[in-house]
Amino acid sequence: MSDRHILVLGGSGFVGRYLVSQLSAAGLSVFVPTRRRDRAKHLILLPTVEVVEADVHDQATLARLASGAQAVINLIGILNETSNGDFELAHVELAHKVVSACRSAGVARLLHMSALNADPHGPSHYLATKGEAEAIVAGSGLAWTIFRPSVIFGREDSFLNMFAQLERMLPVMALASPNARFQPVFVGDVARAFVHSLSDDATHGQRYPLCGPKVYTLRELVAYVGELSGHRRPILPLGPALSSLQARVLEWLPGPLMSRDNLKSMTKDSVCDCDFPARFGFAPSALEAVAPAYLSAGSAKTRFDAMRMHSGR
Repeated sequence: MSDRHILVLGGSGFVGRYLVSQLSAAGLSVFVPTRRRDRAKHLILLPTVEVVEADVHDQATLARLASGAQAVINLIGILNETSNGDFELAHVELAHKVVSACRSAGVARLLHMSALNADPHGPSHYLATKGEAEAIVAGSGLAWTIFRPSVIFGREDSFLNMFAQLERMLPVMALASPNARFQPVFVGDVARAFVHSLSDDATHGQRYPLCGPKVYTLRELVAYVGELSGHRRPILPLGPALSSLQARVLEWLPGPLMSRDNLKSMTKDSVCDCDFPARFGFAPSALEAVAPAYLSAGSAKTRFDAMRMHSGR
């Protein structure tokens, strides 16, 4: 393993692909561990990136990967549990292991992905474990920086794309928590903030909320996605009781579209109470400037998805 690489945990995921690409474009050596190398094909051809098969939840493996690194970036997180204890494993236990690996390998710099409203006493299991992870990182004694984004959007997102898919299939959108408020931030801007922080000592020991320029209700977002995709559907807003019932039913589906824990998270508006951090030197991208390129009826992504659906893949 070469010296002075950047170790990116979760680098093959949605945010990771943008961050790793930007790091590579900056000429930095990047290591991306993944359980299955074939799932990171989009990174393998990048000139300064090495993708390795590894289990980052194994302490010895994690320490070996961190050896010689100039920084560790932890992007790993989950939105839903498939079994009890998954949130603790992905957020809390891994944060302990990452801090331990940094200490044993002599890596001083740690960048950590959290979430807006993360709080050990938060209303949902997701937000509570994210808050616990923040406390572990902040108490590590390392040169840490924590990022707390609102919902993240981009071509491969699982948020706006999910609603676009549902609106293609359903005649009516029965929408839980329609008045929940979000301030979506572009994935490329999140990645850019991480890259900037790597070389900016003033970001050490700081928590940064990351939000886009505009606040939307969930109902407004779903309506906008329908308008872009050419599949506008009537929206049936659900009250608290029916929202909970819908979430309970959807939890039984594979890759749940909604869970009761998600509903609890949405009781706190995912909205920043400040401007985008001036430290990073740029203004965040507007949703309206990005989303049409991948959600509109004539976009290349939409045409590809249609072909893939008809081919059975």
